[in-house]
Amino acid sequence: MVRDVFDAPAVAGLKGWMGVGHVRYPTAGSSAHAEAQPFYVNSPYGIVFAHNGNIVNTPSLRQYLDVDAHRHINTDSDSELLLNILANNLQKTGKFRINEEDIFTAVGDLTRTCIGAYACVAMIAGFGLIVFRDPNGIRPAGIATRKGARGGLDYLVASESVVAQGLGFTEWEDVKAGEAIIITRNNISRRQVAQPQAFAPDIFEHVYFARPDSTIDGISVYRSRMKMGDLLAETVKKELVKANIEIDVVIPVPDTSRTAALNCAQALNIPYREGFVKNRYVGRTFIMPGQTQRRKNVRRKLNAMPEEFAGKTVMLVDDSIVRGTTSKEIVQMAKDVGAKRVIFASCAPPIRYSNVYGIDMPSPHELIAHGRTTEEIAEHIGADLVIYQTLEDLVESCRQFNPVIKQFDCSVFTGEYVTGGVDERYLEHIQRLRNDNAKAKKKQQTFEAVEATEGGCSGPMNGADSLISMHRSDSLMGLANHSPKLGATGMPSPNDTIGLHNSWYGQ
Repeated sequence: MVRDVFDAPAVAGLKGWMGVGHVRYPTAGSSAHAEAQPFYVNSPYGIVFAHNGNIVNTPSLRQYLDVDAHRHINTDSDSELLLNILANNLQKTGKFRINEEDIFTAVGDLTRTCIGAYACVAMIAGFGLIVFRDPNGIRPAGIATRKGARGGLDYLVASESVVAQGLGFTEWEDVKAGEAIIITRNNISRRQVAQPQAFAPDIFEHVYFARPDSTIDGISVYRSRMKMGDLLAETVKKELVKANIEIDVVIPVPDTSRTAALNCAQALNIPYREGFVKNRYVGRTFIMPGQTQRRKNVRRKLNAMPEEFAGKTVMLVDDSIVRGTTSKEIVQMAKDVGAKRVIFASCAPPIRYSNVYGIDMPSPHELIAHGRTTEEIAEHIGADLVIYQTLEDLVESCRQFNPVIKQFDCSVFTGEYVTGGVDERYLEHIQRLRNDNAKAKKKQQTFEAVEATEGGCSGPMNGADSLISMHRSDSLMGLANHSPKLGATGMPSPNDTIGLHNSWYGQ
């Protein structure tokens, strides 16, 4: 989608030396066009803002912005709340021209006010880019450079290193937890602005979200998934002996589990086969709204090859089991083409709790593992046996590549939320927002609003699925290019912008 919209002519026509983009689905609010990022506020200074993550103290922030800061919030998006907290902190300076010290102070205050997960890129008109990450480093962000066309360096900020590689940027470095970075035309400044907290990146990035050719927080996603397969094989051996089952072939559920499935098959000394062919024109099913749509799209997304299943005891390997909708359909597909028995192995432990830090996990009651035993899960999805990776093995598969990381956010498995501030009241609140019934109602309201405006106003209309199928690896991106010179079609003159006192002189 991004490639089709931002083709070469469209990019060539963009003016200026910096920009912010965002293609990730929202995890708070809805998927309407009005909540598509980046967000923008004109006062103060003109700020554009993109955010990956989720804030857990939104009610108190919304009340503060309304009652004390007198800032109007237009959407249900917590990204808009973050932007307005930052804007309000900068406005408190009362200055016509702010400096780097003001920005570091404003971001530091934000990290003490906003509880949750956030990797953010902000662009201040005529000033530069601001990059910062939450004090626990839950959501990923990194920065890279390349030689500019006119000498200097170009800077790129993204959620995953693969973005930098594809655009010719090198020297990838993860933004530290609680760190803020300011990039102007003349220099780059970095500072630790948040009070020290436990560094706890989200382990689910390595399980599912990240591309295998990325490195996040010093951990190769590909190597961590290889290790997941090795350690999963040890658990599989024990469970197969207990169940008195022998398997004939290991088949991955494409695409994320391929790496782990291959290593698992090798460790088990059992043939590895590709049994499913994937239709690449169907989006990710676990974030699709509604069970019916998810179930229908599984069959559209995957096609089973009968010769790899017929008459065999098959072990299917997937990265995780969330609602169980996809797993149930895949098991049935395997049996429809002749599989004698189907064992289902998950590279992740049972997901029993909501994710409140930026992944659209549903309410707990929609999670198949919530309140169910492994045997009940197997019966529900139609498998002869379900085998889960242990949490200890999952953590080890990632931590061994960066021993500096002492803990990961594993809240979807344990229900322990590293930031605090997540109580039963908040979980009930997000359950009301995220369950399928709430999403369906929101989508119907949006649809009715669109119908009501057709033939009338010619302005943009909300669409409930605007960004929902995009891949997360390009979710958060900022680009500062120091190469172009100002001209008649460039950025405004220094007298027309708010920025560093000397940012624009001497060019």
